[in-house]
Amino acid sequence: MVDRPNKPAALATTPGLPPQPQVNISHANSRVSAVLPTGESVEVLLFGATVISWKDRAGNEKLWLSEAAKLDGSKAVRGGIPLVFPVFGTAPDHAATSKLPQHGFARNSKWEFLGKSSTEATPSTGVSDASVKLDFGLSSATLDEQSRSLWPFTFSAIYSVTLTPDGLSTGLAITNDGKESFECQVLLHTYLRINDITKVEVTGLEDSEYLDKVDGAKVKSQSGIVTITGETDRVYTPAKGPSSSVDVVEDGRPVFSVVRDNLKDVVVWNPWTEKAAGIGDFAPKDGFKNMICIEAGSVRGWTALEPGDVFNGAQTISY
Repeated sequence: MVDRPNKPAALATTPGLPPQPQVNISHANSRVSAVLPTGESVEVLLFGATVISWKDRAGNEKLWLSEAAKLDGSKAVRGGIPLVFPVFGTAPDHAATSKLPQHGFARNSKWEFLGKSSTEATPSTGVSDASVKLDFGLSSATLDEQSRSLWPFTFSAIYSVTLTPDGLSTGLAITNDGKESFECQVLLHTYLRINDITKVEVTGLEDSEYLDKVDGAKVKSQSGIVTITGETDRVYTPAKGPSSSVDVVEDGRPVFSVVRDNLKDVVVWNPWTEKAAGIGDFAPKDGFKNMICIEAGSVRGWTALEPGDVFNGAQTISY
């Protein structure tokens, strides 16, 4: 072959198009990351399909991740956005899930990266319209033997993580692929990073009923805005419904807005001093000052899926 001196270089992108979203697989095929041309990024660990990083265009981290979090697949990740399915907490009185570990098996299972899709920037719109969606899959066929024996239902799950210049969306679709019905609970256990928990208020939960898990699971009603002054573990059913946002305000400035789709509940969690001290993989121990969990889910009661039924639930977090 004749080597031409003026041979054109390989084109990484279509001529005339602005820079496009980039997706990479790293850490021995254990992580998937995406970066938008505007600079926003997301990183997902295939173990648990756990989002472990989400940064804005300036590189500011939006999620809290424990410094002691295990990212090697040895245990569920402390921080980021762990996936809770098919049970929230433990359910000793619910026969089908009574033997499962806390929060089920989704966060402890190896998910498969199914691929990406993106909305490309065009010369007319510019890079600000570019977005990327990452899809991950888990099914009864790919579950480890122990989990399958503890929860012997036939299912498939697709988890989609969508990064845009304005925020992050995460959605879970659960399909009953078997011949018998099953009941499940779903939750997106999001750890949001903040600067000072004593200056944080949560709005959008006014006049809402909640279970206070710190006070014997008593049913209470939220009279005003939510502030965190000690260990907090509450399961809210917001009175305004999923499409109305739950907002995190810090020092008078809105920092996060969470809108839910078909997820009727919101868990607000902060371990505070003593609880954090007793959690082995929670570090630093005063890290509770820099995080608040706003967890979109469907966990008060059970969602029944008949054969062939699909449950879809999602959240969109913007800032």
